Amino acid sequence: MPLALLALAIGAFGIGTTEFVIMGLLPEVAGDFGVSIPTAGLLVTGYALGVVIGAPLMTVLGTKVPRKRMLMLLMGLFIAGNLLSAVAPAFGVMLIGRVVASLAHGAFFGIGSVVAAELVAPHKKAGAIAMMFTGLTVANVVGVPLGTLVGQTVGWRVTFAVVAALGVLGLVGIAKLVPDMPRPEGVHLRHELAAFKNAQVLLAMAMTVLGFGGVFAAITYIAPMMTHIAGFADGSVTWLLVLFGLGMVGGNLVGGKFADRALMPMLYVSLGALAVVLALFTLTAHNKIAAAVTIALIGALGFATVPPLQKRVLDQAHGAPTLASAVNIGAFNLGNALSAWLGGIVITAGLGYTAPNWVGAALAAAALVLAVLSAALERRDARHGTVTVSGSHAEQRTPVHH
Repeated sequence: MPLALLALAIGAFGIGTTEFVIMGLLPEVAGDFGVSIPTAGLLVTGYALGVVIGAPLMTVLGTKVPRKRMLMLLMGLFIAGNLLSAVAPAFGVMLIGRVVASLAHGAFFGIGSVVAAELVAPHKKAGAIAMMFTGLTVANVVGVPLGTLVGQTVGWRVTFAVVAALGVLGLVGIAKLVPDMPRPEGVHLRHELAAFKNAQVLLAMAMTVLGFGGVFAAITYIAPMMTHIAGFADGSVTWLLVLFGLGMVGGNLVGGKFADRALMPMLYVSLGALAVVLALFTLTAHNKIAAAVTIALIGALGFATVPPLQKRVLDQAHGAPTLASAVNIGAFNLGNALSAWLGGIVITAGLGYTAPNWVGAALAAAALVLAVLSAALERRDARHGTVTVSGSHAEQRTPVHH
């Protein structure tokens, strides 16, 4: 794997840290600004919505810019947003800082996925995408717990300053290690938008929303679930999240490896197993050891879907993949926001802290149904000689099955 992937992974590590570390620092931020915890929670919601909006917006703005330069500009935006958060004199200013940082998120992963895939041979594309996403998963094992510890010990502003410094490291790495990659000739915004007429691209994005949404339905409410149901102490939640992160790292690498061999079977197995494990979590949440094992499995199975889903979008939007790739990153965050909202509804309805697990299981099962439907449509189109891949030939779809 080329060194350029390391630079992309460092950027991904910084982005992953800033996205999730705020969850562990909400009490400190709320206390400093004199706002309630639910109000401070807008820093999480605002970031997620910023990703959903920023992914297509920044990618469209970058259609005329070479990919390397655009990645550098996005890291600059990320650095500026985190610095603004670190020095914010008022809550509203910090919220703006969070949104500014989030605007870089979707386009960075979207464009980064395309660049990563172009750096390697065709049979290693999903593995290269997984390598970049390793930065995001390792952030949950190292960056988030360390950032939370730093924030609780010497102040949350220091955490965001350190994250901004990580952004600088990523920016320098991209400048030094990522080769100049001119934009493909003849690809314009209308070509990028044409990918969304392809039913397979839309199905893959729907799988992303539902599949990863299943993970976040459970994980968003892991703190009250583990302290009230499993009987863990408050301080144990950080280490349970580390287990979740370790699962993510393993699942991401396995997903990348097997997606290059058999993409759709990898999706069937990971989504089906995820639905089963989430359903079982309603039972295992009552036992400390079983709950800990289940949390790691949810991380592993959830992130095993990421490289195949991202590669599926790249394959199906062939010839104009950048916007579709970035919008798919927004789809992950849309799934996060949707599932967290649905999980809150079932808890508010009095169904208990384990009820979001049933929501997650249903979402993952729905994603599996869409995966089966997508493959069936592809087989039908192949039989009738229909080309469903935007601007590509039928034989280029063959690796998806075999």
